[in-house]
Amino acid sequence: MKKTLALAAVALVGLVTLTGFRGGCGHRGDRDPARMAALITDRVEDALDDLDATPAQRTQLLAVKDRLLAEGQTLQGTRKATHETLRAEWASEKPDRAALHALVDARAAELTAMAHQAVDAAIEVHATLTPEQRAKLARKAERFGPHHD
Repeated sequence: MKKTLALAAVALVGLVTLTGFRGGCGHRGDRDPARMAALITDRVEDALDDLDATPAQRTQLLAVKDRLLAEGQTLQGTRKATHETLRAEWASEKPDRAALHALVDARAAELTAMAHQAVDAAIEVHATLTPEQRAKLARKAERFGPHHD
């Protein structure tokens, strides 16, 4: 059961939080939030189709996706502000060590909060799906790489 929950988290929550909001490598530029939201919604809806989700499940799981997307977009906005602050500190004569440490701590707290929301969402997804749907989702997640206990 623990493994199924973890795989469900990877398959759905991971898709929403990581696919849409991972940072570019400096050469890809900023992503359009509306475009990313549409891409993620399409992927989640495809997964729901694969699981033969009921209308009630679909409504509930799309609401989970929407909550995580909103939080991801908030984190994306704070990422930009963080980078601007880092650039300004680098350009200054004497970077403020305490302010930079506080900035790192704040960013880490934001990411931790998002990770906790993702876990809560995974538990909600787990409770929403039938055992058969969870097993199907777990099999699908196995394709993303080896998972060992």
